[in-house]
Amino acid sequence: MSTPEITLARVHDLLDDDGAGKTVRRVLVDRLWPRGIKKERLAHDEWDKDVAPSPDLRKAFHSEELSFSEFSRHYRRELEGSDAPQALLDRAKEDGARKIVLLFAAKDTEHNHAQVLQEVLQDLVSS
Repeated sequence: MSTPEITLARVHDLLDDDGAGKTVRRVLVDRLWPRGIKKERLAHDEWDKDVAPSPDLRKAFHSEELSFSEFSRHYRRELEGSDAPQALLDRAKEDGARKIVLLFAAKDTEHNHAQVLQEVLQDLVSS
C-alpha cells in the first residue's frame, strides 16, 4: 500500500456530509466531543481520543498558559511516548484507506493540536 495522504478538516465543515468512501478514513482527534454537534451529523469513521492531547496539556494551551510552540513541543513528547499514533495509521492501513482526514473542532485552523498530530503521523509514514 502506498503512503496515505494525511489532511485536516474542521468538524463544522463536514456536518451532514454523506461520507467520503472506503478509501478515506475520517478520524475525530479531539478528546471531547464537539460542543453542539449531534453524533449522527458528523461523517466520521472513528473517534480516537488516544491521539488527543492530555487533559492538562489541552487546558494549559486553551487558557493561554502555553504558547503554540510550547504546546507543540509538549504534545509531540506525549505522542512520541505513545503507541496511539502508529495504531491510528495501522487501522487506516487495515481498512485500505489512501487518505486520512484528521477532524478537529478548534476555531483556529492554524494553531491547533491536529496540525501537530498531522506532522507526527507524516513523520511516521515516511520513516
